[in-house]
Amino acid sequence: MSEFRGRLVELSACAAGAPLTAAFRLVLEAQRAGEPAAWIGRRGFPFFPPDVAEAGVDLAALPVVWAPDARAAAGAADLLVRSGGFGFVAVDLGPDPRLPLAAVARLAALARQHGATLVLITQKEPSRPSLGALVSLRAHAERLTRVRDRYRFEARVLKDKRGRPAGCLAEVCRGPDGLH
Repeated sequence: MSEFRGRLVELSACAAGAPLTAAFRLVLEAQRAGEPAAWIGRRGFPFFPPDVAEAGVDLAALPVVWAPDARAAAGAADLLVRSGGFGFVAVDLGPDPRLPLAAVARLAALARQHGATLVLITQKEPSRPSLGALVSLRAHAERLTRVRDRYRFEARVLKDKRGRPAGCLAEVCRGPDGLH
């Protein structure tokens, strides 16, 4: 988790991708490392709490903020990171992730200043550009082969400003009950 500290990270996926799987893996890592974590979601794009709890995330220790749109979600992230009380903040921007450059710049600066990990979750093809030049790391998540209630999940690094070689996280996950 320390490799993401002080960074603005974009986690993208196609419509049928697995960005929430990847994002909640990071939330779980943050919680296990003792970092206070928060989740900001957009109304109409909720996660299913029983699945998140089953994956090991402590929901009682995870503040959740619901925002009406991407700008409001970015504003909530600004406040949470600026407070200095959170080491990890995930922001689900939904399928139309448009943020002004000034908002992205402010979030990147706050992540650096407070040593926080700020993950922006977007829905887009891997060939589409990231949210901007200030995104320090971008990864793209995909849900691959599925057998009954199991699927292979991969998150590939598309961009890393720290110059590390592109990597890939892969694991087999149990899908939610609705995926069977």
